[in-house]
Amino acid sequence: MNQVADILKLASEAKQQGVDAVLATVVRTEGSAYRRAGAMMLICEDGRSVGMISGGCLEPHIIKRAFWLTRDGANVQVYQTGDDIEYAENGQAQVAINKEAGDTDDDLDDLDDIDLDGLDFDELNFGLGCNGRVHVLFERLATAAPFLELIRQVRRHQQPVMVATLIRANGCQNTELQIGMRINLEEYHNSENSLEQEIINPSNIIADIVEALVEYKLSESNTEYMTIKTDEVTTEWLVQRLQPQVRLLICGAGNDVMPLVTMAKLQDWHVTVIDSRTQYATRMRFPQADNVMSLSLEDSDTLLKLSDNAAVALMSHSLTQDRARLAILLAHAQNYRYLGQLGPRYRTERLINEISANMDHPAILDAGVQKLHYPIGYKLGGDGPEALALGIMAQINAVMHDQTASVEGSHSGVSNLAASVGNMDADIVPSTV
Repeated sequence: MNQVADILKLASEAKQQGVDAVLATVVRTEGSAYRRAGAMMLICEDGRSVGMISGGCLEPHIIKRAFWLTRDGANVQVYQTGDDIEYAENGQAQVAINKEAGDTDDDLDDLDDIDLDGLDFDELNFGLGCNGRVHVLFERLATAAPFLELIRQVRRHQQPVMVATLIRANGCQNTELQIGMRINLEEYHNSENSLEQEIINPSNIIADIVEALVEYKLSESNTEYMTIKTDEVTTEWLVQRLQPQVRLLICGAGNDVMPLVTMAKLQDWHVTVIDSRTQYATRMRFPQADNVMSLSLEDSDTLLKLSDNAAVALMSHSLTQDRARLAILLAHAQNYRYLGQLGPRYRTERLINEISANMDHPAILDAGVQKLHYPIGYKLGGDGPEALALGIMAQINAVMHDQTASVEGSHSGVSNLAASVGNMDADIVPSTV
């Protein structure tokens, strides 16, 4: 399930059909939680819903109450995910309320209509049992629409954007501080004078808060919880770096590419498939891919454009194709985030030697060779194209997130125990080039 893509699609459909909807967003977690801050779910009034904000146990409760919770506007609810069951003197189950932990009167009101008689233990605790707290922002589609459009822009232009979302405002009656309000921090980062331009009175409370948010340095986690205290108010914010989709460029359009495209789309990656053989690079063969192109081996400019900041998998089963693509990519190591070559080690080393022998300055390939993962993917076991695709996806994810696998590697900075499935016989597949 491409959750973000599905949410954007359903939101557009609901707007066109005049169907109201509620966007539920995890804005903070404490302790253990199945989903991180930023996870979203969209619930339509006609019963349709997409996305997940937990492991599937909070969702039924949220679907039933989403519209009731937003009847007076956006708000944040807190859900316990631990074993918070106590028993009254009469032996009936009751919810353990912890005021010091932050339970609000609204939280208590939400529990008034729950029938505790005969209630399943796990059902009351939403079946999670992970001893955490999940803070969820609920807002109607009309309010959430600008945020969803910003996500679309990030995906379209491939440029990250920092956004701050107001979770709570304590001690202030300022009507401008509405729960769920969002501030696009890029508007202030990109212009030294934008803060004064956007806010008429820079001394007001909003300006003070925006200034603190703009100065905040978000770590590599992409989502962080932040508290801002002023003389008048204490506010809590979710600061997010909205990231573009991971881009995967697959050079080669053989049958073993199909499961890789499917797995990449399951993770909501943007996938492009290219091949110099027009009979292979067709939309009919790869309906899930975002882009399918027949690209000549001489078109190095397009290859570099498609590989910019992307993960690249060379899987053509053709020495001619791989040699041409690899020669360009190895000479531009700074261009991509990952490069993997299908086939056994000796085949790739043969390609590298042939490319080097035809260059006046072969040292230009060194950075690319150090970045190259060959044979492509991790050896996870299994057989067939699906197992190969799983190993490739695991390795790309590890590289993209700067993770080191627990197995010893054979080449490149990240552990690279190859997925041998489909690799050892790569040279015997006949090439049509």
